[in-house]
Amino acid sequence: MDFLFTPEQDEAADLAANILGDRTANDRLKAVEAAGDRFDAELWTELGGAGLLSLHLPETYGGAGLGLIELARVLVEVGRRVAPIPLAVHGPAALLLAEHGTPEQQQAWLPGAADGSVLLAAAVAEERAHLPAEPTVRASADGTLSGTKTLVRAGMRADAFVVTATGADGVGVYLVPADADGLERVAQHTSDGDVAALVTFADTPSARVQTAGENAETAERLGQLLVTAAAAEQLGVSEGALRLTAGYARTREQFGRPIGTFQAVSQRLADGFIDVLGQRLTLWQAVWRLAEGLPAATEVATAKLWAADAGHRLAHTTVHVHGGVGIDLDGEAHRYFTSGKRFEQLFGGATEQALAIGRSFAS
Repeated sequence: MDFLFTPEQDEAADLAANILGDRTANDRLKAVEAAGDRFDAELWTELGGAGLLSLHLPETYGGAGLGLIELARVLVEVGRRVAPIPLAVHGPAALLLAEHGTPEQQQAWLPGAADGSVLLAAAVAEERAHLPAEPTVRASADGTLSGTKTLVRAGMRADAFVVTATGADGVGVYLVPADADGLERVAQHTSDGDVAALVTFADTPSARVQTAGENAETAERLGQLLVTAAAAEQLGVSEGALRLTAGYARTREQFGRPIGTFQAVSQRLADGFIDVLGQRLTLWQAVWRLAEGLPAATEVATAKLWAADAGHRLAHTTVHVHGGVGIDLDGEAHRYFTSGKRFEQLFGGATEQALAIGRSFAS
């Protein structure tokens, strides 16, 4: 593959970096978090107006007609600034509709998804006391859904859900408006201050996203898109954490010299630099293969592993090097720690690889 980016991809990342840089100063993020929900509606609207929510969507529906690579470039910038927006779920959900949705579904939802007036969420995770376990969300013959999904990011604000469910013909993907009969949602609070949702379906009407015979393929595609998008955001979190921590090590002095000159600190930062390189390499390999329509299960799993494990190490390095400042809620370092840990806990690291990637999303 060619690891060089096109001018359009670089321009998308630069525009995102400029907007996010202006909107994610520490005081601004504290104000958003004080409202009790890590969602910046003004920033979301501004990104929609700048066309950054629609780069990967068809021009017919207000998009730029580009693709997954451009979306991932923006997601990396979102992670670098730990921006309080759910693009990592909205983007893949909209892309799946663009690829597999019916013309009626696309016309109804994609124009709003492109400009940010409609927020899409992906409901894929289920609680399991142990594995293997039976799926808890099922689709009946008439397309109604019953069961519960958990930790649905942006689920309390979503206008529609892309849901994985098991029917008589296997795992499929279904589209459910947030105001559908029988749908209830309860707020769940994650350690980074985000608000997710526990979403319950009780004979809730839905529309199949894919045609018959494409069930497993479409559900797998959704899972791979979600994992890759989250890994892109996590790469940005790791890069931002390393930048912040290296800068602190250059200026913080102890015993009359910058702490970055001490061997133990410099080694931790060097390990972090190598971890970021590993994340970057595995991420773009997975993104490129998905964008080209090539088999990518191994590459996505590899990117997931690096994002979880390297993100874990960078998160702890950030707090350790910052010392007490690293957990001070008036500072910035704590956001990189909690954001990095959220991804690790959601998808697992090397010790959790018994949970195959398909099992993470099959319902």
